[in-house]
Amino acid sequence: MATLNPATRDPVRAALAPLLAAHRAAHPGSALPGSAEAELRHGYAVAERLHRGQLRKSGAPYITHPLAVALILAGMGLDTTTLVAALLHDTVEDTPYTLGEVRAEFGDEIAVLVDGVTKLDGRRWGDRAEAETLRKIVLAAAADLRVLVIKLADRLHNLRTLRHQPEHKRARYAKASHELLVPFADRLGIHVLKREMDDLAFAARHPAAHEATRRAVRTALGQAGRTFGPATALLRTSLAEHGVKARTQLRQSHLYAVHQSFGGDLAGLRPCEAARLLLLVDGGESDCYIALGAVHAALHPVAGQVRDFIATPKDNMYRSLHTRVIGPAGDPFEVIIRSEAMHPVAEYGIVAHIRDAGGDPATAVAGRRDLVWLSRLLAWQPDAPSAEFLDRLRADLAAGHVAAFTTRGAMVPLPAGATALDFAYALGPGTGDRCIGAVVNGRLAPMSVQIRSGNVVEVLTDPAGAPSEDWLGIAVSVPARVHIQQRLALRRAEEDADAGRRRLVQALAERGVDLLAAEARGDSLAVARDLGHTEIDEMYAALSTGAVGLGDLLARFTGP
Repeated sequence: MATLNPATRDPVRAALAPLLAAHRAAHPGSALPGSAEAELRHGYAVAERLHRGQLRKSGAPYITHPLAVALILAGMGLDTTTLVAALLHDTVEDTPYTLGEVRAEFGDEIAVLVDGVTKLDGRRWGDRAEAETLRKIVLAAAADLRVLVIKLADRLHNLRTLRHQPEHKRARYAKASHELLVPFADRLGIHVLKREMDDLAFAARHPAAHEATRRAVRTALGQAGRTFGPATALLRTSLAEHGVKARTQLRQSHLYAVHQSFGGDLAGLRPCEAARLLLLVDGGESDCYIALGAVHAALHPVAGQVRDFIATPKDNMYRSLHTRVIGPAGDPFEVIIRSEAMHPVAEYGIVAHIRDAGGDPATAVAGRRDLVWLSRLLAWQPDAPSAEFLDRLRADLAAGHVAAFTTRGAMVPLPAGATALDFAYALGPGTGDRCIGAVVNGRLAPMSVQIRSGNVVEVLTDPAGAPSEDWLGIAVSVPARVHIQQRLALRRAEEDADAGRRRLVQALAERGVDLLAAEARGDSLAVARDLGHTEIDEMYAALSTGAVGLGDLLARFTGP
């Protein structure tokens, strides 16, 4: 008599089998804690029970979504705690389960992760819900980046199943993904997520262009052997002659990247325009530079087309050498060189660091230079009202990358198009407020000069300097613009308060009332608070702008 497979008898084990297998596969050679399976079984059982009866738009049981999110994260090597949180990530939002119950049943760490990705109630927050939910995720990510990683995996699976949504919702959701979530994946260096999210959002927003790009790339790659085969053979010989061990991979460019490069002009797309060659060097940094020499010895290099992201990593700590060469058939293509040790970070970014942190992934990334952008975001976000937060966040995330340097050699990351004024504010608000110009590469320059990668910048300041309205036409970076707007608003409020007070002083003097004496007695503050102001300067400013009438104030100060 045939015996039943244990997984068949246990539906929880059957459902979890792919997740457990992926979790073990991502940690070869290091045994997972014995409690890992029990924790995942518990998380799945609770999530399945709470979501039971709920269906996705596809008609599939809702539990398939959190399970898929957990599977994406397991494939990247995330820890058991993160996977349990992924299984539970929609329970507080979509079921009667409370955050307190999560904390009591699973502990504080998982509760923090679940809370971080839980949307705010649209009925309570109204039009502010989307902006404030994203602000909440950013604030939670500052304490534990796994919150943002879970959110990205959640968005990836929703994009994979977006075809089941109405057409108008598909386009809107994909647009938001391109503008807000994909840039987060890029800032965190998680390129495996970025590439797939890019292509899925592209397919939803522009299906005809996506299909045309897919066909063109497929046709081009059908001829890849003719372009890359002879070049790869020459490279292998040259690498051996230079004593470098390396393996080669043909890397297809993702479809959205091809679309951005060529738009609708895809006729005759060549293999060298649809793929790049990746060299993974078995060795250290010096071996990568030797490999670069071997590449240039075998294939003619294109002048000025070497980019060194090893000596100067990107903001997200991506490290590789990029060079453009001419193949034997005359086709120019890009070669990327990195060590085997650099490869996980190039693909998984911050996740590779979280994974390597072992027992304390929540704090392993504290103080990292690749998270300076998050510190800047946290610095300006409190001053951004809900109505402006998303627009400012889009602008901040959409900005390209420029790496400039102080005279002491410290790197200052800036958005593309940034000026010396942006550089000054990147050094600190005090420096920015007093900026009057700069010395760029040893030459005097106005604060409006555009900074380029590699520039060495010294900021010139004046102790009496202060922001002016004109600066909003110079500053490009969101933190600088927010600070300038804040300072200008504060100055206008001070000027309004001064003008309003002078007006009230004169009007009261004509009636024999000394405003200074009234302020000393506390009468002015009492009147201000009766009118709903916390400070007397707010009341004076309201008088200047017309929000408060002079007659009303006079009556309150002089009595009936």
